[in-house]
Amino acid sequence: MASLAIETGHQEIHDLERNGHAEKAQWVLNAPEPPSLWQELTGSVRETVLPRARRFPTVKDKGSLSKTVISFLHAIFPIFCWCRNYKATNFKNDLLAGLTLASLCIPQSIGYATLAKLDPQYGLYTSVIPPLIYAVMGTSRDIAIGPVAVVSLLLSSMIPKLEDPEANPILYRNLVLTTTFFAGIFQAAFGLFRLGFLVDFLSHAAIVGFVAGAAIVIGLQQMKGLLGITHFTNKTDVISVMEAIWRAVHHSWNPHNFILGCSFLTFILITRFVGRRNRKLFWLPAIAPLISVVLSTLLVYLTRADKHGVLIIKHIKRGLNPSSVHQLQFNNPHIGEVAKIGLIVAVVALTEAIAVGRSFASIKGYHINGNQEMVAMGFMNILGSFTSCYVATGSFSRSAVNFSAGCETAMSNIVMAITVIISLELFTRLLYYTPIAILAAIILSALPGLVDLHEAYNIWKIDKLDFLACAGAFIGVLFASVEIGLLAAFQVTISFVKIIIISIRPGAEVLGRLPETDIFCDVDQYPMAAKNPQVLIIRVKSGLLCFANANFVKEKIMKLATEEEEGSKGKRTIQVVILDMSNLMNIDVSGITSLVELHKNLASSGMELAITNPKWQVIHKLRVANFVTKIGGRVFLTIGEAVDACLGAKMAAV
Repeated sequence: MASLAIETGHQEIHDLERNGHAEKAQWVLNAPEPPSLWQELTGSVRETVLPRARRFPTVKDKGSLSKTVISFLHAIFPIFCWCRNYKATNFKNDLLAGLTLASLCIPQSIGYATLAKLDPQYGLYTSVIPPLIYAVMGTSRDIAIGPVAVVSLLLSSMIPKLEDPEANPILYRNLVLTTTFFAGIFQAAFGLFRLGFLVDFLSHAAIVGFVAGAAIVIGLQQMKGLLGITHFTNKTDVISVMEAIWRAVHHSWNPHNFILGCSFLTFILITRFVGRRNRKLFWLPAIAPLISVVLSTLLVYLTRADKHGVLIIKHIKRGLNPSSVHQLQFNNPHIGEVAKIGLIVAVVALTEAIAVGRSFASIKGYHINGNQEMVAMGFMNILGSFTSCYVATGSFSRSAVNFSAGCETAMSNIVMAITVIISLELFTRLLYYTPIAILAAIILSALPGLVDLHEAYNIWKIDKLDFLACAGAFIGVLFASVEIGLLAAFQVTISFVKIIIISIRPGAEVLGRLPETDIFCDVDQYPMAAKNPQVLIIRVKSGLLCFANANFVKEKIMKLATEEEEGSKGKRTIQVVILDMSNLMNIDVSGITSLVELHKNLASSGMELAITNPKWQVIHKLRVANFVTKIGGRVFLTIGEAVDACLGAKMAAV
């Protein structure tokens, strides 16, 4: 009687456990239907087109139109948020940061304008209107807006294919302004329609390689100014540039330019070294370029070095930004190509600006709105194209100076812009004798920060395929062309190849139970995880089971099951294969068909198939396809329940 009572108790416990497992399995099977495709599409469009609809109260809700307008203004113009709590101490710090920023911005802007093959004043114009607009619409407190080296190089390497800047400088300038307009349109569209993910197609690794290659190309191009060469190649690949330098060295270079440029380049680099060693002297490397411009200009003026072959800037147009609305070339026969260049420049400029903004935001512990940043960048370039500015974006070197100078808000950009305005009104005539070699030296001094060898080494250590994208971008810039259309396609192709390989050939891991827990982990990663000889637990490392990878996954699972059987010396020990679907976000008809075939293949080998933790869309499609019935309803919430239920059923059958 006692033994019968004990046996009856065990049976009751087993029945309770089985009923509990069955109840939890019903939680999975009886979930409500997921949103339909139409509901998902309309929801996505609503979120894209009207992302702020939930933020702005209606008049009926709040009883006041003014509150609605204020909420809208706060979302579009972040300056209204932070200016309410703006204090005198904040302005003191921003004033110092803005003046320090201007001392670096003025010589750099002139240098980058010459790099873009524009007159020097256009670099200064670009440091006036875009920073003012960004200060009103941007969300970053630290980013410094203005012309940058990489964008200047892109323009000077792509637009000359449409119009020669030396033969027709006016039309070339107009095409640059039109490109700026299109870049702004694309940037604003990315933000308004939540298309920022397009920027992410340029992977981090590809950007590191591209920027490093562009830095070397820019450096080689500065040999024209540093050596005083009057005729130089328009090509950007390293071989053509080196050939041009080699020819010039044997014929037309001027040693006075070289000595002057190298002397001040050495001075700037020394001040940068001192500033890094002593943080209190952060201002020294920031004002070093301006000091170099002042001293070299005085030196050339007093010695009349321009009479001895030293090339100088000469005339810089005085005054504020003139209107350029009528200079935009919408009827130009090359308008299609100009729009393509605008798209390419827009993506590269956004990538750099958002990376810079996020870097400093993470250091200070605040958040920037990526889509709002795109809108701000877009509008500042659209309005910039109306006021003689070319493409502006966030500069890492100037943003670092802004950060080190202790900026509090975007007010530092306003201070910088006002300082540049004063310079345009009062000091442009003083720059007549500024040597071009100094501008080359200033650009060269900014390039070492663009070549990030440490990050390239980290990419190599972490992911060899990512490093391939990095190296491909680097080599493509150096030896092919900086025409980013082809280059970006090259980068994106490598990035997509990686995605495609991972998608169509996903890995699968065998799971085991960690000792004294109900946690199941990869047995290769956790050797202490114990496998049950009667159960094979597999997790597919893919978020989608579809036509592209379904057959591969099926064969992978069958291979793992066969290997386990062979490892048991010919004895059939595996009774159940449990497929953990916790990673699987969705499945298509091909994926379901492969699961049906997998079930048949396992059944022919005397094994059963069970699934655990399928996602909402997945279990809905499996139920509609009648797959749950085909596998005998073996659907479980967790792996532990699946193991206990399947083995319990086998024991009960015995």
